[in-house]
Amino acid sequence: MSHAVPKVIEIRKGQAPAQLDRAEFGRRFRAHYVDPAFRSEDAAIGRLEELAWQAYSEGRKAPSTRKAGAEFADPSYDLSTEWLETRDRLAQAQARWEDAAAPSRVLVVCGGARNDGTCPGEISKSFRLAGYASEALVQQGIQADLLDLSWITSDYGRQIHPCKGCVSTAMPLCHWPCSCYPNHALGQTHDWMAEIYERWTAAHGVLIVTPVYWYQAPSPLKLMIDRLVCADGGNPDPTRTGGKKPDKAKAIEMAGWDYPKHLAGRAYGLVVHGDVAGIEGTRRGLSDWLDWMGLIDAGAAARLDRYIGYFEPYATSHLTLDADTAVQEETRNVARALAQAVARVRDGSLQAAQPKVRPPRPK
Repeated sequence: MSHAVPKVIEIRKGQAPAQLDRAEFGRRFRAHYVDPAFRSEDAAIGRLEELAWQAYSEGRKAPSTRKAGAEFADPSYDLSTEWLETRDRLAQAQARWEDAAAPSRVLVVCGGARNDGTCPGEISKSFRLAGYASEALVQQGIQADLLDLSWITSDYGRQIHPCKGCVSTAMPLCHWPCSCYPNHALGQTHDWMAEIYERWTAAHGVLIVTPVYWYQAPSPLKLMIDRLVCADGGNPDPTRTGGKKPDKAKAIEMAGWDYPKHLAGRAYGLVVHGDVAGIEGTRRGLSDWLDWMGLIDAGAAARLDRYIGYFEPYATSHLTLDADTAVQEETRNVARALAQAVARVRDGSLQAAQPKVRPPRPK
């Protein structure tokens, strides 16, 4: 059943909290400097606080901008120079991906949050499995790019900020690459995704190695997944929506949006491990997500879910992995199968099935 849509769609308001007052802003700003070693610089911190307050109260999200130029719908629009730099790196990465003479490259994603650089004090099994996979890829003549998402738990200032859900207002409001960050007015900086987008774009294949946390993907992996929504239907021209103007984005979507799949055509493999439950559901969820984005399933041999030390103590889990040479070799086989799929994708003998049908409900 079709529904009548008003010419102007109401923008719903009333959820966001009120802007902080000056005192509360100062309290939060100074929380970064509670170490007594900073006390000798309180006057300097006060001056920085005042500058940060001005940026916050004036909403200076992107303090450095330049005119968009002729390649955009609105050449006179002031675009963030940081966003433009990320966009340019993605274009270069896409060119490398399309270059038939370039070496094959697989992005190996370690999805666990644990490493020995912070509270856990020990490396993760996912990191070890990712290492086995990377070694097998190199042996197949593939460049292995290891993306260890645990760095957000142990590396100073490194963050993956959460998706703000722009796509749920209207797909064209979700920009490729994401333009929600950095937001200097809110102190939302050091966003790792700018680099991660580039590494996904340059990859001919992606291999995700992850544990299960509470029946789900770990939070670092889920943060990355959510922020990759702009790769599936995202708008590469923020000037069309006047930056983040929801009314303009809604009008564009209602006029018809083509949902470009910016990462389609890359092959993928999966290694999901756990110790009690949830491996199959997590693996299926990851497969569904990657299929939806237009990536190419490298086959059953490239999809693995295994328990390592089923209902055994956490304290001995690395010893259990030492002894489980079968799961080590199965992980290498995932990498080998993905390497074969990457070669076939690049020579044109393996392609994702793209039925020539018009979806009645594109999304």
